[in-house]
Amino acid sequence: MGSSNIYTELNHQYIHGQWINGSSTRQADNINPYNQELIHQFQLANTADLDAAYTAAKSAQSAWEKTSPAERIALIQRVEEILKARGEEIIDWIIRESGSTRLKASIELAAAQGITAEAKTFPLRVNGEILPTSVPHQQSRIYRKALGVIGVISPWNFPFHLSMRSVITAVALGNTVVLKPASDTPVTGGTLLAKIFEEAGFPAGVLNVVVGAGSEIGDYFVEHAVPSLISFTGSTEIGKRVGQLAVGGKYLKRIALELGGNAPMVVLDDANLEQAVELTVLGRFLHQGQICMSTNRVIVDAKIYDDFVALLGHKVKELVIGDPDDMGTLIGPIINQSQVRNIERIIAQAKASNAQMIIGGETQGQVIPPHVFIDVDPQSALAREESFGPILPVIKARDEAHALELANDTEYGLSSAVCTTNHERGVNFALGIEAGMTHINDITVDDQSHAPFGGEKNSGLGRFNGHWIIEEFTRTHWVTLQTKPKTA
Repeated sequence: MGSSNIYTELNHQYIHGQWINGSSTRQADNINPYNQELIHQFQLANTADLDAAYTAAKSAQSAWEKTSPAERIALIQRVEEILKARGEEIIDWIIRESGSTRLKASIELAAAQGITAEAKTFPLRVNGEILPTSVPHQQSRIYRKALGVIGVISPWNFPFHLSMRSVITAVALGNTVVLKPASDTPVTGGTLLAKIFEEAGFPAGVLNVVVGAGSEIGDYFVEHAVPSLISFTGSTEIGKRVGQLAVGGKYLKRIALELGGNAPMVVLDDANLEQAVELTVLGRFLHQGQICMSTNRVIVDAKIYDDFVALLGHKVKELVIGDPDDMGTLIGPIINQSQVRNIERIIAQAKASNAQMIIGGETQGQVIPPHVFIDVDPQSALAREESFGPILPVIKARDEAHALELANDTEYGLSSAVCTTNHERGVNFALGIEAGMTHINDITVDDQSHAPFGGEKNSGLGRFNGHWIIEEFTRTHWVTLQTKPKTA
């Protein structure tokens, strides 16, 4: 399987199997968000580097698609083995570069391992079909083929898993990939995957990684003539831009968009309060709330509202804040100063409103302590914006019908949750929520490799995982065969 030495020299571009410096005149510092340590510097990629990456992916694709399912499965199996062997190394990188707590980094690695195991089954699940036909002496066949080259733009919050989720799936299905990781996580979202694929023995050009500024290569990445599909995970604002460029540009291409959310946790009047509070706290404050599925607001029935708020306050006060490398820490640093400023803006705005802050604190470096606001107006910015930080608004619902109305009163529709001791009541409520995912008596954060992941409304287009992603990342080709000439 290759050397088990710690990976080094991860601050380079990876194009056609070669590690090179970018050609841009710009450099970028890769900074640890907790202690501000300079991890290393990148010489960024420019459009010429991106051209080279797409050319490499295109030149490798035809031969890669023709490799047997057994060959592709064997290479993915090697990736799976490397993820296991280098698990602690990968976790350390996720903590160091993204500010993830050790708990969250461990969850992220497990998710990446899960999708890799699932992708290993994909080469044998791409099935054709024979259609009935009323035309004499005709065969009507459906072939399912790779799309070609897929461009992947991944985010900084779950960089390793959300890059792997698209990359390993794409290559398993016979596609090649150009990956652009987020600027805040160029290693865990990009070059770390390249090292793993290199160690596993993938042919040159199957995976290419370009680390560059969005302002320099972002639009060009999407508009480029080569990719057949752009897989983007990130904010709704940028996702809309990606969609416009991909669909409205010179070269029409497919898109898979996993965007923002405003996930509600709904606590019905028969809920187990202690369980509901535990789920709310974990669902909101895991990774400092920097998760698209994070519980962005909790909606509580008026009958149990006061008791819920009392228990919630006690629980939040117990949370460990600070060094993400300590296993007991739940809340670590925010990814960068820009995000810190935005979260502080939301907090200041909330304090100026009629909402009551029952938990708060001062920012230390890039660590923002949990903030809890009660009696929040459901029409306020606090309730309607995706904060992407450790801020929890608590909203009072008159009854179950009002709770459902509040849950759906949002432009987003990614994840959601409901707490109730009546399971069928929970299912009926879940089916009324306008979202791609709803979890009953569980947190809003979940991503299982065989289950459909995706949202409605402004939360995105398409679904990841399982047979849903096979459909997204392949194309259908209808072929008819006339075995005897048609007669008039």
